[in-house]
Amino acid sequence: MFLTTSAFTSGAIEYAKRVPRIILVDGSKLVDLMIAYRVGVQEEKRFSAVAVDDEYFE
Repeated sequence: MFLTTSAFTSGAIEYAKRVPRIILVDGSKLVDLMIAYRVGVQEEKRFSAVAVDDEYFE
C-alpha cells in the first residue's frame, strides 16, 4: 500500500494497475476511509437538506 495526502502521478497510477498487489490511497480516498470507519474524526454537526414537493403545489 502506498499512501499520500496529495495525489499520485499518472505514471504511478498506471504502474499500480499493472501490479495487482499495489494499492494507492490518495488524500481524498484517505479522508473517505477515515470518515467511513470513524478513524481520527468526530461528528460535530449533522445537516439535513430538503426539496420542494412539486405535487403539493399542484
